[in-house]
Amino acid sequence: MPQVPIIMPQLGESIAEATIVDIKVKPGDEVAEDQEIIDVETNKAVMGVTTPCKGKIDKISVQLKETYPVGAVLGYVEASEQDAARFAKNRPPPPPQTEEEVAEEIPARADQEVKVARPSRLPTEDGNRDSGSTLPVPVITKGATFMSPRVRARMTELHLTNADLAGVMGTGAGNRVTIKDLESFLHKIESQEVQEASKIRSGVADAMRRSWTRPLSTIGASVHLDPVLEDRKSRDPKPGLGLYALRALAFALKENPAAAAKFIGNRVVQTDLVDIGIAVEAEDGIMVPIMRGADKTSLADLTTKYKELIELARQRRISPDMQAGGIATVSNFGIFGMEWGTPIPLPDQTLLLGLGAGKKVPSWNEAKNEFLPATEAQIILSFDHRSIDGGGASRLLKRVIELLENPKEL
Repeated sequence: MPQVPIIMPQLGESIAEATIVDIKVKPGDEVAEDQEIIDVETNKAVMGVTTPCKGKIDKISVQLKETYPVGAVLGYVEASEQDAARFAKNRPPPPPQTEEEVAEEIPARADQEVKVARPSRLPTEDGNRDSGSTLPVPVITKGATFMSPRVRARMTELHLTNADLAGVMGTGAGNRVTIKDLESFLHKIESQEVQEASKIRSGVADAMRRSWTRPLSTIGASVHLDPVLEDRKSRDPKPGLGLYALRALAFALKENPAAAAKFIGNRVVQTDLVDIGIAVEAEDGIMVPIMRGADKTSLADLTTKYKELIELARQRRISPDMQAGGIATVSNFGIFGMEWGTPIPLPDQTLLLGLGAGKKVPSWNEAKNEFLPATEAQIILSFDHRSIDGGGASRLLKRVIELLENPKEL
């Protein structure tokens, strides 16, 4: 019977590969069209690969815990003649050109050698692949400031970044890190408990490393939560404090969209879409699903959507599309009992609003001329200082506080 290939799909705009975490079928199994048969993990989520058509599994050509690129053939389905003809044009992408083929396409003089760039597997701090760059460090630093080509080759082999070796003391000339220094460092690591990072944990680490290449700043203030806590009693379903903060931020940004502009190159990029993410804790990392049109979505609808996202996060089933885009994120780290923090915005976002834990404090009441107990929390705004200055960020945060202390407006 004719065969139809099962292809690794495009799982997200910036995702080039995925790791096989579960195979649900075996050769000979009957399958329906669009049936999930393989679970794959990216740095954002676990997703299912489905069958292209109904038929019988002829072969599964992948292995668990192995990583395969988008477009790779994962197996084959024995299909009908009609389905085979329908998918005849769906073929895996051609293999990359060899150096000789690329060189033939690059014009050069007879006395000029054409060199084809080789992609390195060593990521730099901006997320690009370039084994030749190093972290900017002060001249007095005694750590890993100089590395020999041999050390860099070993780092590439082990997928190490310059940041991973920041604490290694070089014993070579001019504080150069020698291969002996590197191997000694690796030996110390191996003597401890070591486990491979999950795709999601690696994705969080990479995002934070890229975020830190920007000039970030953080401001904070106090917010009285009693009005929100009282308002919450009258609502069904009952929103969490993080959703109140998200809704308040959405309103504040709608009033002042310039506060969330992105600075790219020498241009200020602005959007009229108030799409805001909310940080959700997964098993081994953080997922940030985006609440689309948060300024136009009621608190009740946001609450219902959030409950669905929590369940998906526990299963690591929040897809990349659900996490793509957005102008800001809200993180309620107060649920962990933390009163203060300096949250880091995602690389493609300008703002991150953090809410600390509420606590009872004495608050002066002008009408009664005495101190009365009040529930107060710290609210923090981290921002890309290229896009917004302290004054603009302060006015934005002040407006968020005003809305939280008058929740009927939300």
